[in-house]
Amino acid sequence: MRVAFLALRLMCLAWLWPVTQLNSSHFPNKRRNKEMYVGENARQKHGGRVDLKMKKLDSTKSLLIKSEQLLRIEDHDFAMRPGFGGSALPVGIDVQVESIDSISEVNMDFTMTLYLRHYWQDDRLAFPSSNNKSRTFDARLVKKIWVPDVFFVHSKRSFIHDTTMENIMLRVYPDGNILYSVRITVTALCSMDFSSFPLDTQNCSLELESYAYNENDLMLYWKNGNDSLRTDEIVLSQFFIEDFQPSFGLAFYSSTGWYNRLYINFILRRHIFFFMLQTYFPTMLMVMLSWVSFWIDRRAVPARVSLGITTVLTMSTIITGVSASMPQVSYVKAVDIYLWASFLFVFLSVIEYAAVNYFTTVEEMKKLKRAKMPTSYNAAEAMAFDGCFHDNEIDLASLPASTPNTERNIQSRNSTVSAPTEGTRLRRKHPLKRNLSFIMSNSYMIDSYSRVLFPLAYLLFNIIYWSMYA
Repeated sequence: MRVAFLALRLMCLAWLWPVTQLNSSHFPNKRRNKEMYVGENARQKHGGRVDLKMKKLDSTKSLLIKSEQLLRIEDHDFAMRPGFGGSALPVGIDVQVESIDSISEVNMDFTMTLYLRHYWQDDRLAFPSSNNKSRTFDARLVKKIWVPDVFFVHSKRSFIHDTTMENIMLRVYPDGNILYSVRITVTALCSMDFSSFPLDTQNCSLELESYAYNENDLMLYWKNGNDSLRTDEIVLSQFFIEDFQPSFGLAFYSSTGWYNRLYINFILRRHIFFFMLQTYFPTMLMVMLSWVSFWIDRRAVPARVSLGITTVLTMSTIITGVSASMPQVSYVKAVDIYLWASFLFVFLSVIEYAAVNYFTTVEEMKKLKRAKMPTSYNAAEAMAFDGCFHDNEIDLASLPASTPNTERNIQSRNSTVSAPTEGTRLRRKHPLKRNLSFIMSNSYMIDSYSRVLFPLAYLLFNIIYWSMYA
């Protein structure tokens, strides 16, 4: 009996022997290959030394459930806002302005890069946690839950930065509080007033508002009051940033109702030094250059005319260049007043010489007629190439000289003609007409007066201009 039982056991061991050999030939080899692979990688990364920490399990594998399962995303309809049907959901906002990239006067807009952070509570995303630590996610989870639909009012272009990944952060706390942060660059409208350009100060604002939810569903507010708006050190090429200030208000739409609106207000004061170098100083030099003609001889027609035309054309070029860099507004700007007033001074200097040249010609023509030139005298020979009569070209010795007898005869003839009778009134010449005739007979005095009046008038204009706009 014992022999039979022993024979049965031997038969069972002989039948199980191939199965144990098969198991030992596969699974130990697989485990050995995996250890060799891990060991080789560890040696390559650590210079041939095997780091025992590499053999520890990844911390993400210790989670028994996935994030979607932990947050119970599949159990709720996240197309609806939290607390749907109840009171308005408070959504706190804070903004950190990274930079103001550009400000365009022609397009009347500005470009700003900022970090926009939203704070709200969604009890549907609450999860149990033994250490009360939050969990941070990227844009992949944001697409699966509800987030506020905040947009920028009056924005022309905007985008979320996506290098190297989308710059989106979602942080969920165990009690359901959520922080949602995005990095955005936005180009928005700024209604600028150029009445005092370039001595102007512009007030611009970036406005935030919910697109779909009115004040009955969503309440936007600044999370930390005035401290909700923070800025890095921003330096602009053409402006000083005088103030950054948050504010809030309500916006009404006739078809959908009232909406909460948040404002990021900032005041920009323009640098004047650039425009002093590019516009004001060249204009002043052109005006002063036009005064040089007052010291040039009135008979030097080519010199004075060419100088006047050059200054006029230069002023036209400056005015055209300034207008090309500005929007086509229907009102007068401060720089327009200065440029056109300066252009008027330059233009008047040209007109002044035209008057001097004309009066000089008239004066010399009268001298020639008064002198009773002989018939053999050729008036064309006394005319210079510039079109003016020259006294030194006339030989006054050849003309008949007046004698005391002739002068007495002229006086007696005038006395007989102009002697008033009794009861008649004497007619007096008008002072203005007498002064005008005096100036015409002494045209050289126009240049003398212009040397003083033009600089004084331009100085007075500058005092009034800079006191009004500076």
